[in-house]
Amino acid sequence: MSDEFYRIKRLPPYVIAEVNAMRHAARQAGRDVIDLGMGNPDQPPPQHVIDKLCEVAGKPGAHGYSQSKGIPGLRKAQAKYYQTRFGVDLDPESEVVVTMGSKEGLSSMATAITAPGDVVLAPSPSYPIHTFGFIIAGATIRSVPTTPDERYWRALDSAMAYTVPRPTVLVVNYPSNPTAEVVDAEFYQRLVDWARENKVWIMSDLAYSELYYDGRPTPSILQAEGAKEVAVEFTSMSKTYSMAGWRMGFAVGNRTLISALTRVKSYLDYGAFTPIQAAACAALNGPQDVVEQNRQRYQRRRDVMVESFARAGWDIPVPAASMFAWAPLPTGFEHMGSLEFSKQLLEHAGVAVAAGVGYGEEGEGFVRIAMVENEQRIRQAARNVKKFLAEHAR
Repeated sequence: MSDEFYRIKRLPPYVIAEVNAMRHAARQAGRDVIDLGMGNPDQPPPQHVIDKLCEVAGKPGAHGYSQSKGIPGLRKAQAKYYQTRFGVDLDPESEVVVTMGSKEGLSSMATAITAPGDVVLAPSPSYPIHTFGFIIAGATIRSVPTTPDERYWRALDSAMAYTVPRPTVLVVNYPSNPTAEVVDAEFYQRLVDWARENKVWIMSDLAYSELYYDGRPTPSILQAEGAKEVAVEFTSMSKTYSMAGWRMGFAVGNRTLISALTRVKSYLDYGAFTPIQAAACAALNGPQDVVEQNRQRYQRRRDVMVESFARAGWDIPVPAASMFAWAPLPTGFEHMGSLEFSKQLLEHAGVAVAAGVGYGEEGEGFVRIAMVENEQRIRQAARNVKKFLAEHAR
């Protein structure tokens, strides 16, 4: 009996878990840690959403198996969201499926459409599921840049010309986690045209669709002409409505891909707890002031972080969207590498960040900083960082 499992052998140690373990140990020892590592919202969902959860959970018939593709009302609510927000028409029956967060949706889609040996184009750096969801399914990854410039398009064309077998899937994620980069509608149209020409499926992760700043809304790939021929898009309620632990997300778009995902999910799960799905309906159909409030909250935190860290001696590029800043290591710390720097920052400054190398080889030299603490705590983090940088300089 072998204990060498094929898929486990393909998974490297989860780098991010190393800093997480240090953070946990520090807190167990009674230390105050300002956690800017994990993108975990610090606000509760709207009260009417919690009330709906409790109301439906109190019904005797609500505790049986649900529907793996999502209850009809929730699929209709998501279709309505796409029409209102993006002007995109979706059939709730054939073009929408409810997932248990975008992460589960992406991994289940990878299982549904990937054959061993398939080549998938995925960004580097990227959120781990964008690569490892397909690696677990047996695919080989060819990395492409995240930066949406001409280097990106050259990388795509090169991959199609020189990769054997030819890539079948492209993963995109804008606003990007971890880099916070954004794209415009013209980029998506060019991407859809490229995918149609090269016969490549597109998986678009739009988990941060509503966390955009400075009055510049993020587009959906499905707004591009012909997008439904080649693309599926994943969204999440985690950040928009502060419902991360509820695990509510969606996949929408191409009917063939949605059908494949629905079929696989019918074997894997019975869907999320029905009261949670009912509460998600209340979030999508109810007052949307919380969406704007969350957006403003994160923009204020962004501005405080960029300003206070700059005064501390660490210049951080201003993110245009998402709940993260993607920061190069401070001057004089480049030799450490992102993982060692993250460890030292936690140990000596009590500030937790995510090492960039945990998001792929191209993430080395950066850290991801989450805007999940209030402004007072962010300023305290900046003071701790200033002291740490000064002590290191000496």
